[in-house]
Amino acid sequence: METKNSASAIVRQPGEGARRWFFGGGVQTWKATEEDTAGAFLLFEDEMALNKVTPLHTHPDSDETMYILAGEILMNMDGTEHRVAAGGVTIAPRGVPHAFKVLQEGTRVLCLHTPGGAQAFYFGASEPLAAGHGSGVVDFDRIRESGRLNGGIEILGPPPFPEP
Repeated sequence: METKNSASAIVRQPGEGARRWFFGGGVQTWKATEEDTAGAFLLFEDEMALNKVTPLHTHPDSDETMYILAGEILMNMDGTEHRVAAGGVTIAPRGVPHAFKVLQEGTRVLCLHTPGGAQAFYFGASEPLAAGHGSGVVDFDRIRESGRLNGGIEILGPPPFPEP
């Protein structure tokens, strides 16, 4: 990927931005890409289904900030669980183990990775929405493979949450 020397000015309206089905479950709307920001950050909105979970993982080369726009998540941050509702924020500095589970239907988060180098992982672990819909397939093998090929994430183990 070619790196630009300066960021682009960006104005995106609600719903604008590339929309991708993430193989961990959910639809991402990319608001500002690594190319747009000259590598400074990646910003996307993530719409997730009730009970979506992530494996325990780290982002070795970026800090991950999630602002909860709607709904609620259960965040396991470095072994401690926190319920985080709309208006709340989580910050996982690079290398800190974390995972989350979606607790409410209609949960949406704004996800910021600084710097933007995690974009290659997310791109490899997702597909464009075709006619407004992705495959809907949750495929953690493809997520692991994207992490192996593109960096951006290290999966440490299964979700640290009890089964419902």
